[in-house]
Amino acid sequence: MPNPRLTGLGSGLFSIAVMCALGSLDSLLFGASLTVYGVLFLPVSVLTGLWVRPGDLLAPPVAMPIAFAVGLLPVIEDGDGLGARLMGLVTALATEAGWLYAGTLAAAVTILVRGVRRATARRRANPRPRPRIRRR
Repeated sequence: MPNPRLTGLGSGLFSIAVMCALGSLDSLLFGASLTVYGVLFLPVSVLTGLWVRPGDLLAPPVAMPIAFAVGLLPVIEDGDGLGARLMGLVTALATEAGWLYAGTLAAAVTILVRGVRRATARRRANPRPRPRIRRR
């Protein structure tokens, strides 16, 4: 399994690129199924949370909703003009909010676990010295 370390910007670009590719693939193979798109969003969220650098742990919960919305563009039904596409995007975001929240929560839980593990490892590596008690 690869173990890349993405920056905050890199994690956003990674998630947007992957969700656009998966949205296009969903549109071609599954007839623009929003459920398939939502299911595919969950592992991308977890992978983004796993592959971000320790210093940029707050980026994935911010980037994932943006990636979800941008990746929806190939999935939504084609309409006549910009207004119809925008309305399709808003409708898809409203009806698929559960997948959006679940993926964002998955990314947040992943980075929370990573942050707690990092803090406990740091605490074990540098234990606090005990205060000395003077006896007379």
